[in-house]
Amino acid sequence: MTKIAAAFAAVALLAGAAPAAQALPAVPSVQDAKPNIGWTIGELLENEKSAAVLEKHVPGISDHPARPQFEGMTLEQVVPLSNGELTQEMIDAIDADLKALPAD
Repeated sequence: MTKIAAAFAAVALLAGAAPAAQALPAVPSVQDAKPNIGWTIGELLENEKSAAVLEKHVPGISDHPARPQFEGMTLEQVVPLSNGELTQEMIDAIDADLKALPAD
């Protein structure tokens, strides 16, 4: 058996020896955290307060016909695809407003 094959066999044996059901630590849902520009656009629009911030800076975003294509992306991911409709300055203003939202 080659060294590589032996290494893969050892990894397979070790993986099989691991406990089958390990509990993962609880991850807070997006709705439990304070909205921020790291959230996807869809996540921001699902939150009432952050949706209002987005609508303030990007009117009509919640009803935009291309929403299904961009709602899984962050604002910063959309900038280069937006043909200038979304700018870094707009994201900075959205970020400031999101940071100013009161904690729940």
